[in-house]
Amino acid sequence: MTRLSSAAWVLAVAALAGCGEMARHQVIDGTGPDPKLPPPNKTLVPTVNVAEAVGWTESQGPVPAPGLKVTAFARALDHPRWLHVLPNGDVLVAETNAPAKPEDAPGRGIRGWVMDKVMAKAGAGVPSANRITLLRDADGDGVAETRAPFLEGLNSPFGMALVEDEDLYVANTDAVVRFPYSEGSTRIDAPGTQVVALPAGPRNHHWTKNLIASPDGDRLYATVGSNSNVAEFGMQEEEGRAAIWEVDLASGQHRVFATGLRNPNGMAWVGGVLWTVVNERDEIGSDLVPDYLTSVKDGGFYGWPYSYFGANVDERVAPPRPDLVAKAIKPDYALGPHTASLGLAWAEGNKLEARFESGMFIGQHGSWNRKPHSGYKVVFVPFKDGKPSGMPVDVLTGFLTGDGKARGRPVGVAIDQHGALLVADDIGNTIWRVSAAQP
Repeated sequence: MTRLSSAAWVLAVAALAGCGEMARHQVIDGTGPDPKLPPPNKTLVPTVNVAEAVGWTESQGPVPAPGLKVTAFARALDHPRWLHVLPNGDVLVAETNAPAKPEDAPGRGIRGWVMDKVMAKAGAGVPSANRITLLRDADGDGVAETRAPFLEGLNSPFGMALVEDEDLYVANTDAVVRFPYSEGSTRIDAPGTQVVALPAGPRNHHWTKNLIASPDGDRLYATVGSNSNVAEFGMQEEEGRAAIWEVDLASGQHRVFATGLRNPNGMAWVGGVLWTVVNERDEIGSDLVPDYLTSVKDGGFYGWPYSYFGANVDERVAPPRPDLVAKAIKPDYALGPHTASLGLAWAEGNKLEARFESGMFIGQHGSWNRKPHSGYKVVFVPFKDGKPSGMPVDVLTGFLTGDGKARGRPVGVAIDQHGALLVADDIGNTIWRVSAAQP
């Protein structure tokens, strides 16, 4: 595996806000079912273009698409990342961040130190609250008047799934844990029961683990991101990673459902088919590689680390695996390079406008590895006959200032009980609520 020299990363430190090459194509070229992919652009110093986190003032907020309005459902949260709407309308929000790294964690070195600085400038360097908070809007005015610490003492929690209205499953960074739930409760003090351990460890590169229950409630699906960019620490560290797991709830047994997915996050069901959004690899140019939305086939392999978007070989990976490249499934829909698409919600139940009736809402967190920035917004990908159809539509923008600083960064998205779209903003520490301008 080719690695960058220490000198290269020292140069990167000297220009955290904007070194590297400029994108040669418009973002639209990397979007849709058949994106235009340029040749890799391997530079000595990778593009580092950090959107410094500055937050919102009380009077500021993101910009909704025409015909929509946005209000603050809840403010002053602690790095809200993920959302889950309970059957009674209560909203659970995971206030979370990456687990603390031991000083002697493997792979820190100069590159690890630089990436820590990059993430801190982007607002991701705060300690994790390790908490799930319950928000309740009992009077239906679009603002949560009740806020309660629902679950505390967790370990970088992220995904949540309620099964049969009584078992709440939480994906910590290192395990799926089950808690008893009763409708209307505002706090759980009962200890959780571990269902299955998840890959973690001192080096835990992609720490966010998401969950979704099968439509019949018999199984859970858990996302597990890779432990590297392109397996630079060796494939032995990737066992069980870059994958979606299937967990049988009756037995606790698990199997790997699909592989070659560098960093899958949001998941959704469409007509019995599982869909996910995936963050692709870095450091081969501002135009590569597009993050994507795809249906997930049982036993499917999606290329990582040996190839991207089908059979496009990544020559940095050694030894090569042409046998696996030949099996790689091309994703359904490219979302543009380095958008960091994380949140995913199927449109069912929303009451925004007719044009949002069928499709996926996607929270794009934005990345450090592109110039100019891409992502930093919420988009809608329209569907027809169970497949993406047409180009993305901006739903919520304005997260970046004119000089490229981040007021906010959208992550999780969810449809609330009244048909509005909730958006977790982990830099703005706010849950935004998007609804139709005319009810």
